[in-house]
Amino acid sequence: MKSKSTQLRDLLSSPSTEFIMEAHNGISAKIVEEAGFRGIWGSGLAISSSMGVRDANEASWTQVVDVLEFMSDATSIPILMDADTGFGNFNNVRRLVQKLEQIQVAGMCLEDKLFPKTNSFIDSESQRLADPEEFAGKIRAAKDSQTDTDFCVVARLESLIVGHQMEEALRRAETYQAAGADAILVHSKRKSPEQVLEFAQVWDGRCPLVVVPTTYFETPASEFERAGVSLVIWGNHMMRASIAAMQRAAESVMQHKSVAPIDSDIVSVAEIFRLQNAEELKRAEQRYLPGASVKV
Repeated sequence: MKSKSTQLRDLLSSPSTEFIMEAHNGISAKIVEEAGFRGIWGSGLAISSSMGVRDANEASWTQVVDVLEFMSDATSIPILMDADTGFGNFNNVRRLVQKLEQIQVAGMCLEDKLFPKTNSFIDSESQRLADPEEFAGKIRAAKDSQTDTDFCVVARLESLIVGHQMEEALRRAETYQAAGADAILVHSKRKSPEQVLEFAQVWDGRCPLVVVPTTYFETPASEFERAGVSLVIWGNHMMRASIAAMQRAAESVMQHKSVAPIDSDIVSVAEIFRLQNAEELKRAEQRYLPGASVKV
């Protein structure tokens, strides 16, 4: 089987548009894989939300990496980590790359904002971008630090998010590609894909292009395909779906003082055991514990 980093590089270099889905813990990552996705987005928003903190680097990089390790252990498909701004300067980025390779996370996405970051959809036009040369240094540091030649570094452009012109986004993209970025992620907050499609047309396949259609989610996949987009990230939808389901369940149980009305809408305990791979432990106990007969 190909390594996870090679799988991610294959997705980025695929002749057709590929899709990956957000996950935020081991069980959601496994669900993403079982649904048929070939890759996972380790979303900073979703992981911080699962911890009950803001998407503003309130969770430390080691806490995020701990979550990613569980996700990596639970799955066989690649994870692209949402690494925010790299959790500091070039030196923090170097250490992060080393740790990600140790836990078989296939790549990282760095965004060209300042540390600590603020989510792109909160007061976006008041946010400041990093100096492009300083950010290029982070990319070079990441590429110089990797020992796995297929580990991928994606450079995320926030120029359009903060209200800069297309020319600025393109200038930064050229700088980041020259620094060694394996792909460029162009981000937009508009409800139509016009900005990213314009960028894609001018960029013209100089390196793989990644988009995150959180706000322009109604865009048909065929439009991304025609534009030459390499990878589409569904960036936060597992978390949003789980919050909605948990809110409905909690409100119903509180109202009815019973779980009976929701029982048909939630998975069985047996399904939890299946996702946890409890049967494997049962077989292992039978093999390694003489005389054991453990029921799950």
